Amino acid sequence: MTTRTKALPILWTLTGCGGFGAEARHVERPSAGQPPYSMATPMEESRNTEEYEDHGVNRWTDSGEDRFSTFAIDVDTGSYTIVRRKIREDQRVPPEAVRVEECLNYFRYEDRGPTDQRPFAVHMEAAPSPYGKGKHLLRVAVKAREVPPQARKIAHLVFLVDVSGSMASADKLGLAQQSLRILVNNLNERDTVALVTYAGNTRVVLEPTGMAQRGKILAAIDDLDAGGSTAMESGLELAYRLAVRNVRRDVVSRVIVLSDGDANVGNTTHDELLGTIRAQVDEGVTLSTVGFGMGNYRDHLMEQLADRGNGNYSYVDTPAEARRIFGEELGGTLEVVAQDAKIQVEFDPAAVARYRLVGYENRDVADEDFRNDEVDAGEIGAGHTVSAMYEIELRSGGPAAIATVRIRAEPPGGGEALEHEYPFRADRMRREFEEASRDFRFASAVMGFAEILRQSEHARGWGMEDVRRVAQAATQEGNEQREEFVALLGKI
Repeated sequence: MTTRTKALPILWTLTGCGGFGAEARHVERPSAGQPPYSMATPMEESRNTEEYEDHGVNRWTDSGEDRFSTFAIDVDTGSYTIVRRKIREDQRVPPEAVRVEECLNYFRYEDRGPTDQRPFAVHMEAAPSPYGKGKHLLRVAVKAREVPPQARKIAHLVFLVDVSGSMASADKLGLAQQSLRILVNNLNERDTVALVTYAGNTRVVLEPTGMAQRGKILAAIDDLDAGGSTAMESGLELAYRLAVRNVRRDVVSRVIVLSDGDANVGNTTHDELLGTIRAQVDEGVTLSTVGFGMGNYRDHLMEQLADRGNGNYSYVDTPAEARRIFGEELGGTLEVVAQDAKIQVEFDPAAVARYRLVGYENRDVADEDFRNDEVDAGEIGAGHTVSAMYEIELRSGGPAAIATVRIRAEPPGGGEALEHEYPFRADRMRREFEEASRDFRFASAVMGFAEILRQSEHARGWGMEDVRRVAQAATQEGNEQREEFVALLGKI
């Protein structure tokens, strides 16, 4: 079976729906006794022009009708950072801003990388669900190989910085400048940087410059100032013209866009801007997007630009987040170890009655296109972990094999795609949820958190306090990332 309509439409808009107490409720305002989740006044909400895309929620699928679940790998993390900022600042979380996979993939896990020549290792684990009887959770995790800083390819980067008037605040252009300084200070001596800005017009602030002139690069970043309208399209064209000069198989040629995504000069629609980069991608230049700011933020455009540009999408709300992306995880940001990567999970109908992929709604791939290497898919950066969670219902007395996971990907820069297969047997199923690994239990908590926040109908009856207990039990002392998540749940 290949044609599926698993996504359910969600009926909330940015200015609709209130909050939740012990469980998500489909209401316009909090009911009596519920704490209001949004702290914004109606006037403040009316001024909010942020844009998010509703991709729906995956349906349960009868494995006898369709035993295959196929999707493109996604390493983006922007959705989680946006949600975290909303909660920290007592703002309402728009349900359509929540993408489960980007919440899952934000966190570091203990999964080991490959021990052979493959670009990644695959780990699978399943256990009874903590959210309801009769259901199990299956985690499929892909861990990319690490690349030491001294071994990664030379990087030729073009920073495309939005300096329009909408960026004139400390959490926008100011934070973008801090982020670029962190990135430049973590580059190797062989790398180069160019700097392009766009507002009412575009200009090359800095031609490609080597790290021997790091001071010159940092000074150019410090001199940026915001003002004017937003000509994103012409900025993209100019940045790509610079980047394409250095395209070779043995180097990384990447455009990094830093913006709030608010375009208002030239071709400004979503499809027009995506069309601007379509031809350039074929030249071998990749594009990553880094989002900043609130109030007018265009999440969907920033996410889709990175998707179509064969790069990754992140959102920066603090200097600490900038250090995570451009310091601690720079290798994954720059070095791709596999491209056009797809996952296909085949469930045995004799063992699995039905299943539901939680998240990846906008990464769905037709089953017959799994081996069609002309279909664009996702990229995996060095050290990245990609997690997917399934809800499954088992048949009693089923066979030993529950599912088979297949991954197909091309090497960086293109070439013949390789496919690997990984079976998952029933004897590997945990009998109790508490017997599962910390990674599995923590991922289950993140999944529950995201499902409740996006008001998934499948999460009716799930409680945030239950999610918090699961997360806390899976968080070892000293793991700051997970401790922060538990504290965030406490704030809710």
